[in-house]
Amino acid sequence: MVKQKNRFKATIENQNYTIISKEDPKHLKMVTDLVNDQLKEIKGMSAEIDSEQAAILLAINAVSDQLKKQKELLDLKEENETLHKKASEVTELKERIQRIEEIEQEAKKVLKDQGNSEAQIHDHLQAQQILNEKRKQSIQKKATQG
Repeated sequence: MVKQKNRFKATIENQNYTIISKEDPKHLKMVTDLVNDQLKEIKGMSAEIDSEQAAILLAINAVSDQLKKQKELLDLKEENETLHKKASEVTELKERIQRIEEIEQEAKKVLKDQGNSEAQIHDHLQAQQILNEKRKQSIQKKATQG
């Protein structure tokens, strides 16, 4: 949905301005109040600073803050991408572990069916070898029957 532009009357440093913006009037009021507060603070630092100089210093501070926030946002996006990548890797590892556990369970069932339920499976490679041997025997059996 497209926001409609609104007119907002603001007073900054005793000067009246009409701000045309799509932002909410409450937001523009907060911005105006903050600008007035910061201008007052800057002018309070030195009696020699006039309104124009204070406005330029405020603009420099605002742009500096904006650049810092943009860098912070980019850093957070990069961190988010890194975390997302790590989460994907963790998910992949969990799936691999689950598959290994399934292979080991299947190998234990094969051993049990062969009457060798006391045999221990020490790692997933051994489990895979048991399953491969069973498949090999199954293929050989079909070949001799066929």
